[in-house]
Amino acid sequence: MLLMLVTLLLCFLFGLAVFRRRRAPAPAARRQRTIKIRDAAVARRALIDHADVFSNRPAALFAVPLVTGLRRRRSDNILSVPYGSLWRALRCNLTVELLHPTRLASIEPLQRDAVESLVADVADRSAGEVVVVRERIRAAVFPLVVRLCFGDGLGEHQLRELQRLMKDFVLAIGDANRFPGKSWPARLLHWTRLHRLRAFRRRQADYFLRLIAARRQTRHTDDGVFRPYVDSLLDLRVPDADNTCRSRRALTDDEMVSLVSEFLGAGTETVVSCVEWTLAHLVIEPEAQDKLHREVIDGERHRVMLTPYLRAVMLESLRLHPPVPLVMRYAHAASPAAEEMTGLPLPAGGGARMHFMVRDIGRDGKAWTEPNVFRPERFMAGGEAEGVGPLPGPKEMRMMPFAAGRRSCPGMGIGMAHVGLIVAALVREFEWAPAAAARGRVDLTELDGFFKTMRTPLRARATPRHARPRYTTAYQVVNHI
Repeated sequence: MLLMLVTLLLCFLFGLAVFRRRRAPAPAARRQRTIKIRDAAVARRALIDHADVFSNRPAALFAVPLVTGLRRRRSDNILSVPYGSLWRALRCNLTVELLHPTRLASIEPLQRDAVESLVADVADRSAGEVVVVRERIRAAVFPLVVRLCFGDGLGEHQLRELQRLMKDFVLAIGDANRFPGKSWPARLLHWTRLHRLRAFRRRQADYFLRLIAARRQTRHTDDGVFRPYVDSLLDLRVPDADNTCRSRRALTDDEMVSLVSEFLGAGTETVVSCVEWTLAHLVIEPEAQDKLHREVIDGERHRVMLTPYLRAVMLESLRLHPPVPLVMRYAHAASPAAEEMTGLPLPAGGGARMHFMVRDIGRDGKAWTEPNVFRPERFMAGGEAEGVGPLPGPKEMRMMPFAAGRRSCPGMGIGMAHVGLIVAALVREFEWAPAAAARGRVDLTELDGFFKTMRTPLRARATPRHARPRYTTAYQVVNHI
C-alpha cells in the first residue's frame, strides 16, 4: 500500500512538472546555445584577442550542482569562479605559494621520492607480471600530490581513503556532466543518481574538513622549508562579497573543500593521463622509445636538464591526447565580439556556452601534416612545429592542451615537470613492449569523461635494462618545462 502511494505521488509530481514546463517557457537567462569551436584561429581570437569577453566559464559547469542551497554561493574553485578579484586572489595564491619557479628546489625531494617509488614498484612487477600502467602511475603520483597539498602528516590509511574518495570524485563529476538535463522530470526520473551525487559531495566534504582541521592545529610545528597548499589556503584572505579589495575574509569551508578537491584531482589525473598516453605511443613505436632512451642517458651524462626529444615526445602526446577534451567559456548575448567570433546570433538574454574542442584543434589538418600520426620530430629543430609549446603564444595557436589566455591552467609547468620526470625514469630503466595477450596491439580508443583517458587501460611488459634498477638522479634531466 505504501509503495503504491509513493508511486502515485511521484507520478503526480512528474505530471505537474511537465504541465508547468509546457505552460511557462524557460526564462531568457536559461536559454543558452552550446557552440562548439574547432578552429584554432577562432579560438585564438576569442581567448587571447577578446579575452575580456571570454574570461568567464558557465555558472554551472555540470548539468546538476553537487553543492546546493546557500552553500552553493561560496563553493567556487579556480576552475569555476567568475573572472575578477576573487579569481585573481585564488590563482595568485596557488602560483606564488606553490608553483613559482623559486619553489622548485623544495619540491624536488618529493618528486624524487615519488619517481624512485614508482621505479621500484615497476621493477617488482616486471618479473613475469604485466604492468597496468595507469594503476602504477596513479599509485606514485597521488601520494606526491597529497604531500604537496597536506604536507607530510598523513598515514597509509588516510592516503588510501583519500585515493578512494578522489577516484569516486572523478566518476561523480563525469556522471554529473552526463546527467540528462536540469528539468524537473529528469530530476524525478533520476532522483537516485542525483541523491548519490550529492551524498558523495557531503562525504567528501566531511573527510576533507577533518584533514584541514587537523592541519590547522599542526602546521606551525613543521620545520621543513616546503609549505603545503592547505597552509596557504588557511592564511589566505580573499575579497568579500562585493568582489572588490575593500574588505577581505577567510575562505569558507565549501571553498576550501572545492579548492582541495580541484588540486588533488587535476594534479593527479592530468599527469596520469599524459604519462599513460605517452607510454602507449612509445610501446607502439619502439624506434622512438630507443631514441628517447639514448637521449635520456646522454642527457644525464652531460647534466642536461631537459632533452629536446623528451620535450618533443611529451608535446606530441599532448597534441594528440590533451588531458581534458574541451575548454568551456560563457559569452553574454549582448557582446558583439561573441557573435563576431561564432558567426551565429546568440539567444536574447541567454548568451551561449562556448566549447573549445581541444583535441580537434590539436589535430586540425589545416595546421598539421598527417595530424593523427604520432611524430615527435615535428617539434624538433627544423620541424613544422619548431617553437610550438604547450601554451599558445599571442600570435599563433596550433594546440592548447592546457587552454589559453588568462584562464590557462596554472599548474601546467609543474604538471609537465612531473610527466617529464616519470617518462624519463621509466624509459631509462625499462624497455616497454605490448602485453603478450594484446598480440602486439595497443588500443588507442579515447574515453571522454572529465579527463581524456584510454578506454582500455594500457597493459605492457616492462623489461629492466639493468640487473637491478639504478635510478638515482634522473630527476635532474627535467627541472622544469
